[in-house]
Amino acid sequence: MAKARAIIKRRKAVINIRKITRTMQLIATARFQAAFNRATKTRPYTERITDLVRRLSRGQGDLSHPLLKVNDQAKRSRLIVITSNRGLCGGYNGGILRSAIEHLKVREQAGETVDIHVTGKKGISYFKFLGRAMAATDTRFEDKPQYVEIEPIAADVMAAYERQEIDAVHVAYMRFFSAGVQRPHVMQLLPIEPPEPDTETGEAAAPVQYDFTPPPEELLAELLPETVRVRLFQCFIDAAVSEQVARMVAMKSATDAAGDMIRTLTQHYNRARQSQITLELLDIVSGAEALR
Repeated sequence: MAKARAIIKRRKAVINIRKITRTMQLIATARFQAAFNRATKTRPYTERITDLVRRLSRGQGDLSHPLLKVNDQAKRSRLIVITSNRGLCGGYNGGILRSAIEHLKVREQAGETVDIHVTGKKGISYFKFLGRAMAATDTRFEDKPQYVEIEPIAADVMAAYERQEIDAVHVAYMRFFSAGVQRPHVMQLLPIEPPEPDTETGEAAAPVQYDFTPPPEELLAELLPETVRVRLFQCFIDAAVSEQVARMVAMKSATDAAGDMIRTLTQHYNRARQSQITLELLDIVSGAEALR
């Protein structure tokens, strides 16, 4: 009976674990819906303002702004790595960190120094494990990043770029496409990239000449920094919703696996109990036969 009792204890433990993973799955589902709504509401604005600035920077050759210039002499860049503060989200952090490491290797092989700004406890722990120095760390961001929290980070990288201390700024994060598709991605935040070619012809769209009111310099002074801040904020929003999707999927898989284990342990218990009953019956029959 000792074996049956051990199986019962193990089954109870697995049942308790399934309750926890099921609860975490439901919480992640609720948080995903809120984060998904934020991501879908901000994305159209982010895409439109980014496309406008790209076309504007390409089409108006006489315009000048520090964020549009390419700093070829700096030989130094900044990488912002967005990870989570908590685990139990499958391969979410692993994918981001692998992409970040690959980016670092490529940049450093080209003779460039990369300053790393890591957000999230998981990323900080990983780079500490590697013995890698970090220029800055941040653990404030959860499933609801705020625009006012992103502004200082954007202001810092823009100021460094305008002073020509760095020649590029990249962001490593989990890009959200849909509830079923999220991919680790390294995005170039600065300098602003030119518009992408047309998908049908493969050629860049013809430059558009704009009439400015207010004057171009005044407009760019507001529009370009806003674009950088909005794009960086969208990265954090995408990371938040991708994290909840990953945790939701991971907890569902854990819950299903716990259910399968409970069924297996129940079968083992039934067999052990049946064997014990059979042995008890044999003892009774044997004792009765001995008394005859």
